[in-house]
Amino acid sequence: MAKPYPQVVLLGDSLFEFAAHTLSGFSFQSALQTRLIRRFDVVNRGFAGWNTTNVLKYLPEIFAEPSASSPKIEYLLILLGANDAVKPGAATSQHVPIETYKENLSKIINHPHIQAHNPKILLVTPPPVDEIKLQEVDVAYGHPAAIRSSAISASYSEKAREVARENPGVVLIDLWQAIMGEAISMSPEDYQPGGPWLGSPENGKQGGLDKLLPDGLHMGGQGYRVFFDEIKAHIGQNIKPDDRTDYIIPDWRVVTPPKVDLPKVTPIPLE
Repeated sequence: MAKPYPQVVLLGDSLFEFAAHTLSGFSFQSALQTRLIRRFDVVNRGFAGWNTTNVLKYLPEIFAEPSASSPKIEYLLILLGANDAVKPGAATSQHVPIETYKENLSKIINHPHIQAHNPKILLVTPPPVDEIKLQEVDVAYGHPAAIRSSAISASYSEKAREVARENPGVVLIDLWQAIMGEAISMSPEDYQPGGPWLGSPENGKQGGLDKLLPDGLHMGGQGYRVFFDEIKAHIGQNIKPDDRTDYIIPDWRVVTPPKVDLPKVTPIPLE
């Protein structure tokens, strides 16, 4: 019987689907797989345009119940809400009411097919949006105005925080705070503490969001680097690059023992 690798699953919308891309020289998924190579498989289940209602409907098709021969989901990262937070009445029909969004997240976390794997769940808040940039982008696509707003998106991120607090064992990854904090540090002169957030019409300035969220919604390479830095503290933090005893399939020195003791080679950096 084949020995399956435990999995790290990325479940979400385009913010995870696009994590497989190399953007400005950085790929979130590649960096994570490099960190976990030969110990875990990183599986991307990001679905561009999807909201929590879509995921909940298709979840039995996305996740099979575990069996003796199937891989176990060891870590599950959930990043949903950017599409739920589309304004009500928008032509895309992606909007999910905020309380339904919260209920959907809890149902996903507690779904029998997921709980059967008993994974460590990392619930990620949606990042902020740059409404100033989205106004340009969405109008260019034919919408009368931006279909997302800074304030509405921030409220959905707060609901994700509530879900993490209300579900014991769920780890919160506050991507909203991480991206906004980095954006402010990149252009501190554009933000006054306690004032309107960057990217909002009330502030009128984008600050670092212009680089972190190139189209106002999706992260670029710099944004994904910020995200990866948040994840590192929770996945693979105990891996020692020069210790290969925890490989799922043994190291070559085990399957083909060398005739003499070989000097240790400095491993390639994980990041």
